[in-house]
Amino acid sequence: MKSFKFLAMSIMIGSLMAFAAACGNGESTNTNTNEGQTTEAGSEEKQLQGEVAIDGSSTVGPIMEAVSEEFSKEYPDVKAPVGISGSGGGFKRFVVGETDISNASRPIKDEEAAQAKENGIEYTEFKVAFDGLSVVVNKDNDWVDQLTIEDLKTMWTGEAKKWSDINPEWPNEPIKYFSPGTDSGTYDYFNEVVLEEEPMVKDATLSEDDNVLVKGVANDKNAIGFFGYAYYLENKDTLKVVPIVNSNGEAVEPTNETIENGTYEPLSRPLFVYVNNASVKEKEQVYEYVKFALENAGDLAEEVGYVRLPQEEYDKALETLESLK
Repeated sequence: MKSFKFLAMSIMIGSLMAFAAACGNGESTNTNTNEGQTTEAGSEEKQLQGEVAIDGSSTVGPIMEAVSEEFSKEYPDVKAPVGISGSGGGFKRFVVGETDISNASRPIKDEEAAQAKENGIEYTEFKVAFDGLSVVVNKDNDWVDQLTIEDLKTMWTGEAKKWSDINPEWPNEPIKYFSPGTDSGTYDYFNEVVLEEEPMVKDATLSEDDNVLVKGVANDKNAIGFFGYAYYLENKDTLKVVPIVNSNGEAVEPTNETIENGTYEPLSRPLFVYVNNASVKEKEQVYEYVKFALENAGDLAEEVGYVRLPQEEYDKALETLESLK
């Protein structure tokens, strides 16, 4: 009997100790858990990390460079350098999955879209701003006061070789041509709208770097060139922009107002970014970057010399982006 009581007492004491230990462990666990939650919460606040691969149009480049600069202030651990290989060069990388975002000053071509599909790349097109393709001549050119689209075609196909071939009162001097390179969306746009797919004059200087074109025109009195509106604004002290005769017979210069209201036609155009859908879904830094770009594209586009879209277009684009997550 005595043994039974001793055993019962031992069991009771052991149970009480186990219960006390369990309670103590529970309190410790709760404390540790709470501390762990604090630590986890702190880790959630940790800066976003990773890379965003971007390449493409030299025209869209200044907008996205501004986006990357501002984005890095908020997310310093995300690397988002902007490559400038032209719209075509950017699409070559994008359609094989090398980049997350492709900047373009023209819509994607059917053959590029087919390559993307073949490689399993699903994408979404977003407009970010308007541009006015700007035709420029040397600051000392005092004879050109306007040009028609037909004039431009005559010049850039090589049919007119001297300024006097356009107007007998103009100098009997050879025209020097400066054009974006063949990988540029600006080249493609000019080729389609102005040249109507006819070959460009063979002796034109072509470059993907718009600064090369700016310097070429600025250094030659008989030069003519074209590129995005922002590059003209940046260099307007050393270049002269040429008014272009629109379909109403009006000679119109590119300005924020004429580009936005469509009177600077047919050389007004939208600017795009193309986004890899899988990148948005699988890489948080890409989603946040595109979201930031769409939220700030209007202000940053105007800051670097382009024209913002109506706000409702940015709002709609953000809704579309959200649906990709």
